[in-house]
Amino acid sequence: MAQSSSSSTRLLFVGCMLGLVGGLSGCSSDPKLYTLAPLPGTSQMGGPAVVEVRTPVVAMRLDRDTIVRANQDYQTKLASGDSWSEALPNMIAHTLTTDLAQRLPGTTVFAQDDAVTTTPSAYVEVTIRNFEADAAGHALIMGMLSVHPTGKMIGPVLTQPFVWKSSETVDKDTVKLTAALSQGLSVLADQVAAQVRLLPIPVK
Repeated sequence: MAQSSSSSTRLLFVGCMLGLVGGLSGCSSDPKLYTLAPLPGTSQMGGPAVVEVRTPVVAMRLDRDTIVRANQDYQTKLASGDSWSEALPNMIAHTLTTDLAQRLPGTTVFAQDDAVTTTPSAYVEVTIRNFEADAAGHALIMGMLSVHPTGKMIGPVLTQPFVWKSSETVDKDTVKLTAALSQGLSVLADQVAAQVRLLPIPVK
């Protein structure tokens, strides 16, 4: 009877050790890293000579290591094991900057954290509140947008809402979600480029 109890104890110890090793192995595995990609759009001539894209203000629930896959059933659902390749605000800024530079060939466009000494003529400011799939599984970008000259203006700086949603469901595939969000940023870049071209001349 004592021998049986001793054997059971040894088996329990071995099982616990295997579970511990397996847990440590799982924790040490590297996450998959994803990067937003700039997409081409229609070139638009005109606008200020130099534009600075300010680092976006991103909702804290989105600005995390693990990618937020969806907002469903009053829950923020994460893509386990999937992470952005850099801080989300910086990556959105760099992607939007590249998109805008392609759409505004006569304008120098740079991100706020770029190492440049050029003085901008206008600012692009974005706030991101949603950057994931919605309850139905469609990629959703929702936020606010402001495009304005750097100098004094006649009247207030206007901020307007921006809402974009993908036509296909992408919530169960991080690759599709990243591609869809990249597409949404390209649509935002189209809107920003059109507004940049119409900016009034700042009052000095």
